[in-house]
Amino acid sequence: LHHFVVPLPRFAGEDLSMARKKKGDIVDGWVCLDKPFEMGSTEAVSRIRRLFNAQKAGHAGTLDPLASGILPIALGEATKTVPMMMEAKKVYRFTVNWGVSTDSVDREGEIIGRSAVRPTVDQVKAALPAFVGEIDQTPPRFSAVKVDGARAYDLARDGIDFELQARRVTIHSAEVTDAPDADHVEIRILTGKGVYVRSLARDLALTLGAEGHVSALRREQVGPFSAQNAVTLDSLEEMVHRGAASEGLLAVATALDDIPELAVSDQDAFSLRQGRPIVLLPRQVETLKARLSDGARTVSAFQGQTLVALCQLRAGRLEPDRVFNLS
Repeated sequence: LHHFVVPLPRFAGEDLSMARKKKGDIVDGWVCLDKPFEMGSTEAVSRIRRLFNAQKAGHAGTLDPLASGILPIALGEATKTVPMMMEAKKVYRFTVNWGVSTDSVDREGEIIGRSAVRPTVDQVKAALPAFVGEIDQTPPRFSAVKVDGARAYDLARDGIDFELQARRVTIHSAEVTDAPDADHVEIRILTGKGVYVRSLARDLALTLGAEGHVSALRREQVGPFSAQNAVTLDSLEEMVHRGAASEGLLAVATALDDIPELAVSDQDAFSLRQGRPIVLLPRQVETLKARLSDGARTVSAFQGQTLVALCQLRAGRLEPDRVFNLS
């Protein structure tokens, strides 16, 4: 490839190296944030980015302001692994408040229905299996789904009539975990991507002939990120103030725990970093194929303890997809 450089105008006293320097520090890794209630995901990312003074940040999976729990935030090179986390399984624990339905299916919405029906725990347990497996689910009207270029929640707030299409999603398991009183039931679910808890609560209430909405929601896990490796904003701020911010940072490769690893030589690492594929030995190919799930091809290449690249295994070769600039 030929690279063309256009000369920049030089002004007296200007330091071009400073002009080209990105704002912030080079910080690479994941923060498993235990997001507080009433904070938006974008605000959470901004807070973390400022705390680390990081050049680049992003999150893996939006968490509503009315929900608390696990929000994985990627800094620097970790942003290249965000797509892997979007596919990760998630665990949610939520409470359905019977008797009242709202237009947003949460406690901030306008009331659209009332009922004296209070489903029993046994009735809820009997209804849940219909929502486990691959199901068609229509997102809630108050959601970030785009309709003709506009967000559904903006259209809903403006009173505009529109239809959302059902989509195929997977709920791996669903169980009742608590029922503190007749008005409330707590449910825990393990899901694939794209599942809306509020849609599940809406459809469950409909199935049981009741009115209901989500009164509490917590995400307990996103792939390898859970309460075990989570930090709060308060604890992160304390780490930063004592100069120990790295204690709150997880390795870039944390997001790749389900992906087979391959140790590569210095020469092969160099080739992968240059965007060139490497040829594997037959025994390496067989070992990787045995560890890959059906249809999967993604392999992570490591030079010692350093992540070099995410690659695709094809015809006995590793072809680099995403190359990491880590030391």
